[in-house]
Amino acid sequence: MRDGPRDECGVFGLYAPGHEVSRLSYFALYALQHRGQESAGIAAADRGGHIITRRELGLVSQVFTENDLRTLAGELAIGHVRYSTTGSNAWENSQPVQRSQGTNGSRREVALAHNGNLINALELHEELLERGVSFSSTSDSEIIAALIATHPAERVEDAIADVLPRLRGAFSIVAMMKDRVVAFRDPHGLRPLAIGVLDSDPAHPQDPDSEPRYAVASESCAFDIIGAKFLREVEPGEVVTLGPQGLESRMVAGGGRRAFCLFEYIYFARPDSRMNDQVLQVARGRMGEILWREAPVDADLVIA
Repeated sequence: MRDGPRDECGVFGLYAPGHEVSRLSYFALYALQHRGQESAGIAAADRGGHIITRRELGLVSQVFTENDLRTLAGELAIGHVRYSTTGSNAWENSQPVQRSQGTNGSRREVALAHNGNLINALELHEELLERGVSFSSTSDSEIIAALIATHPAERVEDAIADVLPRLRGAFSIVAMMKDRVVAFRDPHGLRPLAIGVLDSDPAHPQDPDSEPRYAVASESCAFDIIGAKFLREVEPGEVVTLGPQGLESRMVAGGGRRAFCLFEYIYFARPDSRMNDQVLQVARGRMGEILWREAPVDADLVIA
């Protein structure tokens, strides 16, 4: 029996030279803590350098020390908070997962954070095992990371474009290479994923040539806490790249039937987050009004 991560987790990623990326990731994960209290992790890298990952069981405030945030220095980072209801909560299943170049059959170094689950994980796992790829965890997130890391395409975006249509299930994924962050969403848009924009280089805020910096997160509340602005949502089947060229987009598997998870509206997401052009608290208030009309009772209050 394989233990995939449970359906609701929180992911975050940003490419932001000039910013303290690990500290911004820490606060963003803190804002997403409601999506997972089992484990937390951050992976960071200097452009062209090595990826360093720190992940541990526990809450965000328990996992990371000031020294950890200094160690996770760089220009880009991704983060994850994990939620589990059953199955193993072992450290090996915490995220981000990392595949190192030259080991486990990998040809590129990848760190990956995943919200969702795959229904064809066993099939993909067996295929990779037959190719001699080894695994260190029982999560379907490592399967996705392995598919990307071992893909022969030169550009990681091409690798993801080939891998994404083969993944069946729900997934919002943030992956990091040494020089860029790539985020993508399943063709039905089951799990949320949003794009935010930060101010330019804080050391030169008035520089007209200073490029804006971008971030992605499961919910827009992660942008509010770091001073970023909500830009738009990642479209179902879309692959977005955050890197030296700014924000780049590629539609890989669009046009499918939309099937956004209803429980984001009802329960999972924070009330101040914005999804599908609505603030969640407004949608929940509207649900209360409709509920009263459908099943009226002599009551003073409806609570979400």
